[in-house]
Amino acid sequence: MKVTARRKGGYAHEVETDSGHTVLIDEPVAEGGKDEGPSPTRMLCASLAACTAITVEMYADRKGWEVGDLEVEVNAELSDPSGSTSTFDVLLKLPKELDDEQEKRLLVVAGKCPVHRALVNQVAFNDRVERV
Repeated sequence: MKVTARRKGGYAHEVETDSGHTVLIDEPVAEGGKDEGPSPTRMLCASLAACTAITVEMYADRKGWEVGDLEVEVNAELSDPSGSTSTFDVLLKLPKELDDEQEKRLLVVAGKCPVHRALVNQVAFNDRVERV
């Protein structure tokens, strides 16, 4: 998977995926941006919410469970410059028709989405510079 961010001006960047999709990312005005798109940290939360929802929906589909208008809400407290721990509060909004066992299973499955696992597991970075 490859994603490229290209500066559009100020802090705004057009981010393109190797599948051809683009999204504009910017910082809020209070942080010096023009608020032309979500901030990178908001996109991180959006990725977690979407991945969780898709993972739960895929599992429910395989089981034949109806999840209706499933919603996943993510609230985050990200680490400050001192390096304290980030906290992601993930809330699944499921239909009341599901029983307790289905709810428990879907909660377990939600924690197995690829974005969740990437955030929980140890991550390696290979930062490099290329002059162009």
